[in-house]
Amino acid sequence: MLQPLLRSRWQYVLLLLSPFFFWGTAMVAMKGVVPHTSPFFMAAIRLLPAGLLILVAAAVSGRSQPRGIKAWSWIALFALVDGTLFQGFLAWGLQDTGAGLGSVLIDSQPLLVALLSAWLLGEYIGVWGGIGLVLGLIGISAIGLPEPWLMGLFDLDPTRGASTSSVSIGQSLSFGAGMMLLASLSMALGTVMMPKVSKQVDPVVATGWHAILGALPLLALSWGVESDPWQQLTAWDWGALAYTTIFGTAIAYGLFFNFAAQGNLTSLSSLTFFTPVFALLFGYWLLGETLTPLQMTGAILTLGSVYLIERRQKLPKLSWGRSSEASEVSSTPSSPESEASLCEPSGPQTTSR
Repeated sequence: MLQPLLRSRWQYVLLLLSPFFFWGTAMVAMKGVVPHTSPFFMAAIRLLPAGLLILVAAAVSGRSQPRGIKAWSWIALFALVDGTLFQGFLAWGLQDTGAGLGSVLIDSQPLLVALLSAWLLGEYIGVWGGIGLVLGLIGISAIGLPEPWLMGLFDLDPTRGASTSSVSIGQSLSFGAGMMLLASLSMALGTVMMPKVSKQVDPVVATGWHAILGALPLLALSWGVESDPWQQLTAWDWGALAYTTIFGTAIAYGLFFNFAAQGNLTSLSSLTFFTPVFALLFGYWLLGETLTPLQMTGAILTLGSVYLIERRQKLPKLSWGRSSEASEVSSTPSSPESEASLCEPSGPQTTSR
């Protein structure tokens, strides 16, 4: 009895982590294709085939299609925010930003999701959750931000610190970094929107249609302003795009938004801290990239932050004061239930209906 239960638990954990594994490795694959293509085409070719694959899978499994103006309106808005804007900003950002730094900037979105979910949905965060999110932001910053700039922050020499900071901040806050931060904001908004979308249409079907509709403006932009977007692509490039489309988009987004529609958004989004870890590991294996001591420290902090987020309901109660302690005790009863949906296998498994 114990062994089957343990095996089921591990299968669930691996399934929950798989979208972030696919996203991390897809960032490495996309970065390799960047020199041979254009951003709008790359973003569109990632979305459109993936959306078709998701809709085929949804039809085979008997999921219902959207009905009514309200359902299609939510899908259109979701497609604009999490399809066109997110993938467009991401592809543009990769032109001027490395895969590691880009992954770090995008994966700052759990902070935005936590704030938006608490503000719009009244979702529970708590003190441990806040500490975990802060540690996660520090960890992914140590993983991806320029080490000379981070060291310059602690340099007591005013002349040297100013010189280092002026150069590195200018590089970090480049056009590409700005695009990645906009992509992060778009993904956070899309994540918060998904529970509303799922009330009108099946989340897997919504994910497929959002990919197709989100790709159409990108294709129009590519046709209008880009030249020779695919003529220089090699067989390896097409293989990398296929991996990004099938695993990094169709499978990853189907799983992620299926979980997001039924679980605690803050807990699920906090797992995106694993994405830069996977990107760095496979960057080392495939591209020969190495981890510095600072990056290794960042990876440890990132894993620690995930532990705090996932276990915050079971850790000893902390509060900022009497008032916050009272607010935690009197928090909405739906929060522990939504937390349980991500901690126990029975939650997301019920999505396959």
